[in-house]
Order: sequence, then C-alpha cells, then structure tokens
Amino acid sequence: MKPEYFIAGKIQSGGVSGRKLAGPVLKVAVGGIILGMVVMILSIAIGTGFKREIREKIVGFGSHIQVVNYDFNLSYEANPIRLNEDLFTAIGELDGVRNVQRFAVKPGLLKSEEEMQGVVLKGIGDDYDTTFLESILQEGNLPDFTGESPANEIIISSTLANILNLQLGQDVFMYFFQEQIRARRYTIVGIYDSNLPDLDKMFVVADLRHIQRLNNWDADQIAGYEVLLNDFDNLDQLWYEIYDLTASYISPDGAMLRAQSIRQTQPQIFSWLDLLDMNIAVIIVLILLVAGFNMITGLLILILERTNMIGILKAIGMSDWPLRKIFLSLAVRIAIRGLVWGNLVGIGLAIIQMRFGIVSLDPASYFLDTVPIHINLSHILLLNAGAIIAIFLMMIGPSYVATSITPVKAIHFD
Repeated sequence: MKPEYFIAGKIQSGGVSGRKLAGPVLKVAVGGIILGMVVMILSIAIGTGFKREIREKIVGFGSHIQVVNYDFNLSYEANPIRLNEDLFTAIGELDGVRNVQRFAVKPGLLKSEEEMQGVVLKGIGDDYDTTFLESILQEGNLPDFTGESPANEIIISSTLANILNLQLGQDVFMYFFQEQIRARRYTIVGIYDSNLPDLDKMFVVADLRHIQRLNNWDADQIAGYEVLLNDFDNLDQLWYEIYDLTASYISPDGAMLRAQSIRQTQPQIFSWLDLLDMNIAVIIVLILLVAGFNMITGLLILILERTNMIGILKAIGMSDWPLRKIFLSLAVRIAIRGLVWGNLVGIGLAIIQMRFGIVSLDPASYFLDTVPIHINLSHILLLNAGAIIAIFLMMIGPSYVATSITPVKAIHFD
C-alpha cells in the first residue's frame, strides 16, 4: 500500500493522534452527506413517481396516440371515420404498440331529479383495454360490451355521483342535442375515481354502439383509434411511425386521417409535469452544494488539526501531490461512507412508502391519495456517481492548503 493511503486509513481509524475537534466535525459532514443523499433519492423517486402516476391517468382517459378524422373539428362531436382492418392491423403490429382500440365520444347532459351536469359520453368496445378503468373502479363493474345488442349501462365518477346525488344501480337520463333533443336512460353499473376532478366530472363510459346509434352511424363508423404503447419513452418515435402509416390513407368517402399524441392533445398538463424536472434538478444542486461545503469545512479542520503531522511529512521529504492525496483519499472515504448509509436509508424509506403508502395526500390538491414512489436504478447510480465527482472536485481546492504549510511553521504549530 502506498504511504499516503496508509496514512489516510490511520487518520480515519484514529490511529494518528490529533486534537478532538475534527471528530465531531467529520461526523457532522458524514451526517450531512447521509441527509443529502436521502433527500435527493426521495426527491427523484417522488418526482418520477408523481409524473408517472399523473401521466398514466391522463393516458388512461385518452391513450398515448389517437388516430382521428383530419378535419378542423376541435369539439367532442366528432366526424366519423371508417374502420379499416388493414390499417388497424398494421398499427397493432408496430413494435412497441400494446393495443389498438376503437372509440367514439359524444357530448351530452346528465340529469338527475334535482341537478344536471354537462358530460362527454365515451363509447368503447370489446377490443378496449380496460386495465386502467378496472384500476380506478371503486364500486360495481364495467358495462357489458359482449352482448348482441348494447346494454344500457354506464359507469360514472364519484365526482359526478356526488354532484348529481346518484348511486350505484340507479337509473339516470342523458340528453343529447342534435337536430332535436334525444334522451336515453342508462343504469349506473360502476363508479370510478381517478382523483383528477376535471376529467372525472367530464367522462361517462358506455358501449360504443350507443354512440353509433345516436349519430346514425354504420357499424364500421367510429370516431377513431386509440393506440396504447408499452413504454411512454417511445411516444415520439411511434407517433412518427403511425403518422407515416395514416398520412397516405384516404377512405372511400374522401376522409383523411391524422395522428395526434397525448402531448399534443394535453400540452398544458405535460408542460406542468416537465417543470418538475427543473425543480428536482434545483433541489439536487442545492443539496450537493450544502454537502460539499460541509466536506470542505471538515477537511479544512482536519488539515488544521494535523498541521504538525504535515510539517513532519514535508520535512522527511514527502512531495506536495502525495500529501494532497492523503486528504483527498480521506475525503473520498468519508464521502463514500456517507453515500452508502444515505443510499440505504433513502432507498429503504422509498420502499416502505411504495409498499405501505404511509404518507398520504389530499387528492383534491395533489390528484393522488398517497405519496407516489418510483425507484429507477439508473437514476440512483447516476446520482451517486455525480455526488462522488462533485464532492471530489470540491475537495481539490482545500487540499492545496496542506501543501502551502511550511515544515518549520508546521512543526512549531500549537
């Protein structure tokens, strides 16, 4: 072992005597690193978890990519397209696509005995991936989409149920405004709650065939296709591929198609979610600065305490670089010790929250009922590597203090 590493190990273990001031200071420095790592790990895990949960809920209502009529209609009264089996199959066979499903929407008025509320009736069929709906369903079950004729069944949100004073199993009328007002009676078979009030009080889910009948559409006419992906990170790439597939399609009646991603249909929400990355980055930078200054303080005190030792080492011929390596090595060892314990505590707290949901939230303010956690191994590794590099770079300056001490003044230092 090189002498500088041996001496650093002895200082760390207490084998080299010195004043008693450095011990408490270094413990504070280690504690600062531990606390900083815990805060950074939880910040990344909570920020990533929050973005993931909100994103999945938004996608659950609108899918990753929609293929609809190429028109300038921005309302929920959609112009239909014809179901094309070849295009439907081609989109479903793209690498990264989880499911392709038909859908239709129609605005209406949901009315109870005393209250009324404007809603959007979303029609889905037996090819629809109901995983998201099942995950947010609080009571009852989903409508039956497999019958020969559409069942008069709907699911509404708990928000709508509270506004209109409705209950599971109750019949309710919905009114649709076309050339003439049309009324339909539905039975509430399920109540869901996504904790997104703006969307919860808007969407009512029913059988796709109801909307086709209301609009006098043929059986192969729909509002469009919804495309679900396996990985959100592939959204832009698959959007381009689906855009290329649909750009050249023209239906027999002259209708063209356009593909739009969830980022394009919900830009405000995704811009808001992107701001979280900046907040997390600011927190990490501030924590690294605090931990780094703690280490600088500890190292300077350690150098001051070992001034006599530095003078003796320089007197017997040790050059400046090996002398600096003593304190740089010591700083890295202390930092690694803090990082190890910080990782254990931070990841441990994250796993506990992820498994048991101990810390709860107000859904009205945060759109979630518990603090969300998502642990990404690559994020943890990059965070640790960045912390080690940042702390090491901040230690280079204080290490020069040791080389500026002259042997004569150091030996007589008291």
